Amino acid sequence: MIGQLRRRDFRVISNPLGIVMQGVGIVVLIPLLIALFYRENTYLAFIIPSILSISIGYLLKMVSSQDDKLKLKHGMIIAAVAWLWAALIGSLCLIMATHIDFLNAFFESMSAWTGSGLSIFSNVEILPKSVLFLRSLEQWVGGLGVVIVVIGILIRPGTAAARLYKSEAREEKIKPSIAGTVKTIWWIYLFYTVLGILLYIAAGMPLFDAINNTFTNLSTGGMSIKNDNIGAYNSIPIYIITMILMIIGGTSFLVHYKALKGKVIDVIRDIQFQTTIILIALFSILLILVTKFTTIDAVFFVISGLSCTGSNIQPISVMFNWPDYAKVILTVTMILGMSAGSTTGALKLIRVVTLIKGIYWEILRIIAPAGSVIPRKISGKPVDDVEIREAGSYLFLYFIFLFIGWLILMQYGYGGIDSLFEVASAQGNVGLSTGITSATMPSTAEVILIINMWVGRIEIIPALVLLKLFIDLFKRF
Repeated sequence: MIGQLRRRDFRVISNPLGIVMQGVGIVVLIPLLIALFYRENTYLAFIIPSILSISIGYLLKMVSSQDDKLKLKHGMIIAAVAWLWAALIGSLCLIMATHIDFLNAFFESMSAWTGSGLSIFSNVEILPKSVLFLRSLEQWVGGLGVVIVVIGILIRPGTAAARLYKSEAREEKIKPSIAGTVKTIWWIYLFYTVLGILLYIAAGMPLFDAINNTFTNLSTGGMSIKNDNIGAYNSIPIYIITMILMIIGGTSFLVHYKALKGKVIDVIRDIQFQTTIILIALFSILLILVTKFTTIDAVFFVISGLSCTGSNIQPISVMFNWPDYAKVILTVTMILGMSAGSTTGALKLIRVVTLIKGIYWEILRIIAPAGSVIPRKISGKPVDDVEIREAGSYLFLYFIFLFIGWLILMQYGYGGIDSLFEVASAQGNVGLSTGITSATMPSTAEVILIINMWVGRIEIIPALVLLKLFIDLFKRF
């Protein structure tokens, strides 16, 4: 036994983890089609890592027991390891295709899979198209969640699916069953993907660009195939389409389901959707009035930060010279995020709203006459003490990791505001940068940003569960 885990726990974990590894292997094999189409000599860069992932996944499944005994702790360990494995396999593809070193490859791969969008490449336009597509595909799959994809496609319905679904910090149900919910999310996601591609083509974007930009913006990943990101197209219609896709990606799938069913009133009443619209308007106005941003720049960057996409329409050199006020405003957006149950990262608005409401209800309880009953509801749903405590605990943990990363970057001589901006971007899985992220950044700073991206995507708790497992293992040996 290792801490709270026994040998049978590892056998329970191995089956779904093996399936995830096989799923990752299939994903990284898909860009082979692009390599063949464009006659690029990158075939082995996708074939070898794919075979490795599928083979190890198969071996894990062979030693597994039935996954109907899967508990929440198992699901969290699987989620934590799955993202690390996906980043590792993706990094092997990059090493073989572009010959960069392991740390930079792992950073780039983790950034793509987690939808963070930070890139160590100073010139992405010289990369093979198959590599560009690999990064976009990883963001598109990672937007839904590596484990969620597996639930929807490979794992049979049942208790295991429910545990894995919750392990990726998703609890909203669209359908009565988890498997039904995930399949519905997939259909919604595919619908918007096709719609985005068609809209970009109608705006004059080439097909390859349209596919990649839809993948990255709908998934709120934002890692571009152009050095100047969406700004490279210098097109207002393309900017508007991108903003629409970012908002779609940052909005709860439950809200999309209601919208597609014609329940517009339910959409308008959603507290996260209401808060999103208010914050976009508020922060955009502040940027326009105080920092003299143009209207399109202000609205675009607020949506990009709040949705945790990280797409931009200005070069990094321009962003570096922004006034601190603008950087602080966008840092706040990158910490907040948008809706839970979407592809967005960061804290997510429902947690912030729950905590603020909880404080308000506590004040009412103190000043109200003895015996008074304070109704506690958000969007018509009752809220109990456990939900308020969980929101507060998560915010505390989130800021602890943010603070550690901030201190480490400043220790290397980066400015205070720029360091906070970069760490908030990494942990919120955003991708906006003031230029700190590069292939030549200090290794320790690069590692801490990788950790920030990882814990931000799996929402910290699974990472702490895995850390506890390793501490127990260390104590034993």
